[in-house]
Amino acid sequence: MSKLGDLGAKLYRGEVGYDFVGKRFVWYGVSILITITAAVALAVQGLNMGIEFKGGAVFTTPKTSVSVAHATEAAEKASGHDAIVQELGTGGLRIQISGLDTDSAASVKKQLGTDLKVDAGQINADLVGPSWGEQIANKAWTGLAIFMVLVVVYLAIAFEWRMAVAALIALIHDLTITVGVYALVGFEVTPGTVIGLLTILGYSLYDTVVVFDGLKEGAKDITKQTRWTFSDVANRSINGTLVRSINTTVVALLPVAALLFIGGGFLGAGMLNDISLSLFVGLAAGAYSSIFIATPLVVDLKEREPAMKALKKRVLAKRAAAAAKGEDVDADTDGRDEDPQVVSQGGQGRRRR
Repeated sequence: MSKLGDLGAKLYRGEVGYDFVGKRFVWYGVSILITITAAVALAVQGLNMGIEFKGGAVFTTPKTSVSVAHATEAAEKASGHDAIVQELGTGGLRIQISGLDTDSAASVKKQLGTDLKVDAGQINADLVGPSWGEQIANKAWTGLAIFMVLVVVYLAIAFEWRMAVAALIALIHDLTITVGVYALVGFEVTPGTVIGLLTILGYSLYDTVVVFDGLKEGAKDITKQTRWTFSDVANRSINGTLVRSINTTVVALLPVAALLFIGGGFLGAGMLNDISLSLFVGLAAGAYSSIFIATPLVVDLKEREPAMKALKKRVLAKRAAAAAKGEDVDADTDGRDEDPQVVSQGGQGRRRR
């Protein structure tokens, strides 16, 4: 068995583990700091909205020897607006000009043909009105709202309302960080970006539900024993799925990283950045939030219940008594005073005396 596989087995069995829940205020502080940074970036710099949202024109030229820098200068001079120029694999150029209306597009196209030394008739022009972009934005917001409502309803039914609230906060956390990164780096926001954002929400939710499922099973009849608090069970659930979460996240990030850094960076395929950046940041944030945010939040909410407070008091009292006698409290196999059932590690089975 590999070292990672051996570690995963030990985590799963509870032989080793990291106290994620006990250090939750550290993670909360880190997340608050990142979220504030993202919010400030969004407020100060704003998002670089693409022409799909602002309206404008995209001109695609045939093969030309004109440099990107020269084409950018020519496009901005001809239109009076900022232009984004990308070199295509065909040798042509893709010139994107925001805020250009239909009446001005024809004259800009003609001027570009002269400046770039190509036949203006061979330049393809695609015009996008701002109303279309507004419709796309409204549909995206509507889809996001419906998704959030369905998530809360499903988790409240399948698990409980505390888990639904924690998952919702984690999703908002992931969205805020991803949007903040877009504001910081200045990448253009396009419909591809919206697709990427909606995709990462599903991935983040999947990772969170995996941990919640183990927590739900592990917490069955938890008040009938005196070995573990709810925090202990939550911590064991996180550790039990930790290696799985790492593996799935790494496997998901590798192809996305190839799109972002190789396709978008080295090969200059800028259009790949639209979706790859949102996926890369969102996948990483989703894996982080499912471990460090969602489950610890459930613990904070759950341990406010009188039953869980009483359980924690009994467990701590038992541990203190065992320590005073020099005994190992974990030597008690099940920790139940009268009940024959055992709260299993991560909910993966039950033993009887």
